Amino acid sequence: MVDVLRSGWWGLGPKTAEFESRFAEAVGAGHCVGTNSASSALLLSLATLNLAGRHPAEREVITPALTFVSTNHAILQAGGIPVFADVDPDTLTIDPAEVERLITPRTAAVMAVDYGGHPAELDRIAALAHKFGATLVEDAAHSCGASYRGRSVGSIADLTCFSFHAVKNLAMGEGGAITLAGAELAERLRKMSRLGLSRSTWERTGVDSYSWDYDIEEIGLKAHLSDLPAAIGLVQLRRLGETNGRRRAIAGLYSAAFAGLDWLTLPAELDHVRSAWHLYAIRVDERNRFIEHMAGRGVATSVHYKPTHLYRPYVPYARPLPVTEEAWPRLVTLPLFPGLTDSEIDQVISAVRSFAVTSRC
Repeated sequence: MVDVLRSGWWGLGPKTAEFESRFAEAVGAGHCVGTNSASSALLLSLATLNLAGRHPAEREVITPALTFVSTNHAILQAGGIPVFADVDPDTLTIDPAEVERLITPRTAAVMAVDYGGHPAELDRIAALAHKFGATLVEDAAHSCGASYRGRSVGSIADLTCFSFHAVKNLAMGEGGAITLAGAELAERLRKMSRLGLSRSTWERTGVDSYSWDYDIEEIGLKAHLSDLPAAIGLVQLRRLGETNGRRRAIAGLYSAAFAGLDWLTLPAELDHVRSAWHLYAIRVDERNRFIEHMAGRGVATSVHYKPTHLYRPYVPYARPLPVTEEAWPRLVTLPLFPGLTDSEIDQVISAVRSFAVTSRC
């Protein structure tokens, strides 16, 4: 990062290109397009489908409601129509049976969200999407470093969108990426991320002169990655195996400590999946009292997420989602990040286990 600062080139430039190349190689993708956030990555991915230019009967995007609002904001921002699908009761990822029930010739895309770092059932969903000529967009904001049936997340879906936000597994402060197979679409996405400019400022900067001229082939966004966060990302990418390993170890300690608690539902990890363990989301009754109990013992918790269909802009698209609606009022996310000390882990475990005693008095 100091090298970037001293170079005088802080924007979109050589470090961004280096990060894109190394990240694509790391996940086994043909190409990577860096963005300023996962939200932008999702919007750019859907923008390539020209949803706004389609007949209204061909703009549907099947998506879960149990996700951060960025996932479904991108659908509306791109001119699509969200069709909410319920989730699997164990993994809380989009249920392939629901996708099969909802998919029609009106479906332009399917959003597969990797909840908590656990990949969705990508093979089955991809087969359904492609049968109907739809695009599979994977929201992998939680699952950097995860794998599905031995393949790295980022190498499976048509378009995979990552987050490098400050709290994510590969953290740059802010940033994101899209991985994909095709060179032509990657180049289009790269141009779209810089407002549609045919050449970036870096590409127009020569050794002895600067070419101001460029063409605009289509309207894009100001959404590209820059060299300062990319420099951080290059270092974080080298450490991803180590930091994800620490997350996995902490998750294992939690699961072992809580295995005998019949009032608590543990997060699942299927045999053919290696989760990135971005979140450790348990399910408990009396959630508010549990959160207060944890806070009283010095442990901060959170909730991921209030389902999107419960927010006002999404009311017109709401439909019954029984699994989502049963699960989310019980969800509580426990602390899980590589910097947790052994004593802090013990503190979390002790606080959780003591709630069982309190609740039975």
